[in-house]
This record gives sequence, structure tokens and C-alpha cells, in this order.
Amino acid sequence: MPFYRRVGEVPHKRHTAFRKPDGGLYAEELMGVEGFSADSALLYHRGLPTAIVDAVAVPDDRGTLVPNHPLKPRHFKTPELKFGASADAVTDRRRLFGNADVTIGFVVATAPSPLYRNAAGDELFYVQGGSAVFETIYGALEVSDGDYVVIPTSCTYRVVPRGEVRLYVLEARGHIGPPKRYLSTKGQFLEHSPYCERDVRGPVAPLLVDGSDVDVLVRHRAGLTRYTYATHPFDVVGWDGCLYPWAFNIDDFEPITGRVHQPPPVHQTFEGPNFVVCSFCPRKVDYHEDSISVPYNHANVDSDELMFYVRGNYEARRGSGIGIGSLSLHPSGFTHGPQPGAAEASIGAEFFDETAVMVDTFAPLELGEAAVASEDEGYAWSWSGRGPGA
Repeated sequence: MPFYRRVGEVPHKRHTAFRKPDGGLYAEELMGVEGFSADSALLYHRGLPTAIVDAVAVPDDRGTLVPNHPLKPRHFKTPELKFGASADAVTDRRRLFGNADVTIGFVVATAPSPLYRNAAGDELFYVQGGSAVFETIYGALEVSDGDYVVIPTSCTYRVVPRGEVRLYVLEARGHIGPPKRYLSTKGQFLEHSPYCERDVRGPVAPLLVDGSDVDVLVRHRAGLTRYTYATHPFDVVGWDGCLYPWAFNIDDFEPITGRVHQPPPVHQTFEGPNFVVCSFCPRKVDYHEDSISVPYNHANVDSDELMFYVRGNYEARRGSGIGIGSLSLHPSGFTHGPQPGAAEASIGAEFFDETAVMVDTFAPLELGEAAVASEDEGYAWSWSGRGPGA
């Protein structure tokens, strides 16, 4: 995150003796990205963050990915995905899509997850419904419907649902943050940014938990490993820096509109390695007297477009079978646009009550087992009204 936070107790100078009440030293840990040349945080532990007593390889079975072949636009229904009565947000994620840059999954969680750390990249959650607490080494984040949650690489955390929580999850092979064009050279959100520091929430107090021989599941470039730590990793008495978990609610995104229809980049919310995330929010729409307020037909020649429909009515897809919890995949190589009749119906519209999360990837998305299990096979023919053999 581009701006500095300080939580709990830290010494006046970094890399100096910081003593416990009993006179011993707190263990200082630097959490930094890009090899000491980008954002970092300094954390002060009661125990040693290096002290493990066991390390065990864990099977990593998320199924295989299959290409989008034959190349088609596709529709998937997450409400049709089944989860166990005690599913958790880490081990019960079901993979929908993936490529070398990002894995996209979904889970309906009701049980606390194990302690977990993704050492391969940042994670971005979208809370489609319900609420939860993200407990992390930096402190706790309370999240609920509409929240985005960014968990930085190598942050140990667990998700504790408050009842049932529905989570859309992106796992990047790299880092996720605000688009660079929204930030000054010093990292401040600029005036044209559709959200700013006042909208961002981070941990506000340390989270201290006692324990010994504590398991942490770690995802890394070679797979999964379960570490057993001598002491509980939630032992940080204070930290400061610009690298930490944070949350931002989609309702705090300020839509950018114009006299005629604006292109998707005005909705951009995050950027990651070879992908972007956009937020389509309720908004006053285009105000030219002859404006067509739904998107024009367009060919994403360099990207796949994945839209997750989370609230309201998405006018461009009316009549397609898409509803709340649906995902549409419009791949590079296929020209897509509004459903028949939607363009004419949008003329004179003043407001769209719709909320959707869009991910555009610059490498093709392949289909995971959860996508295959939830596909609406008839969607590709929804513009013509008839399919093969009809």
C-alpha cells in the first residue's frame, strides 16, 4: 500500500535494541518486496519468526486447467457450486480459472481457516456476501459485503467467518495494488483517483495469541508445505511501514461518467502482473441526448474479460441468463457486446443499478474444475438465439 502506517509499539530507530518487559529483545522482522527496493514493513515479534520445528510437504490438488477450446464466450453460475458444511476460505477454495499470472477461485466458507501464508504472490478477495475477520500478523481486519481485501505476499493470516461468507479470490504471481496512474510520485492518491486514503482500512491494533507448536500452511512456487512453528506467529507487538493487509469497499469507488459511454479503464481499481481489476458501480449514466449507455460491441484483442455480477441488474446482459453470482468470460478473439435489444433500450436511461467486478487478463484464461462444473452451455448462442443444429 502506498502510504505509511504505524500500529502498536515500535522503537524510535529501526534496527536498534527494542526490549521486552523482562529485558530480552523483541525479534525484528523486515517484510519487504522486490529485494529491499520497494515497499516494506518492520515487525517486532515476542518470539523468533524463524523458529520452526517441522516442515512437511502437503499435496496440492486443485485439479487441472483446460484451455477455452473451442474458443467461446462462456457463462458460469457460482450459486451452483457446492461446498461442505464446514468449508474454510483456504483449503476449500475451488479453482475457476487460471494462467501463469493469476489463479481465480471461489468459496462459500463457514469455518475458520488454518493459518496460511501465500509466498508466491499477493491475494485479492472480494466479499460477495456475509462477513468475516481476517486475522493477520499485522492485526485484524473486519470485512463484510462489498469489501475488497488485499493480503500481501508472505503475510500469515486466517479467515474467521461470521456465519456464511462468500469469497471471490485472486491469487497473483506478483503484487496487487492501486493503478500507478492514480498515485503521485510520492505515493499519494491524486485528485482524479476514484478512491483515496480515506477509503482504505488497515489493522489498527496488534493481534496477540499465545501458543506453541503451531501449524502454518505455506503456498510457494513449488507447491504447499506445512510448517510447525515453535511459537504462535500472531505475536507482533508493533509494526510500521507501507506493506500491510488492507480493505476497501466497492461502494466507496466513485464512478467516472461522461456525455457518452466511457471505456472500461475508467473503472479500474487494481493492477496486478498482466491483469487489471475494475469495479462497475451504480451510477448516473451517459447524458448526451442520443447516448447509448450500454457498452458498444468490442473485441478485446489483447485480453480475456471476466465479469463477476454481484448486485443489481447488469443492463448489457439482460436476457442472457446471467444473474447474481454469474461469471461471464469473453475471450480475446471473440467480439462481444450487449444482448439484442439492450442498446436501443438504454437510450434515455439515467441510472444503472449494477455492481460487477471485472478482471481483464493479458494471457488467456484456462478453465478450472469449478468452471467446468458450473457452466451454462447455452450462453455462447444467446446473441443469435440459436445454437448448433437449430
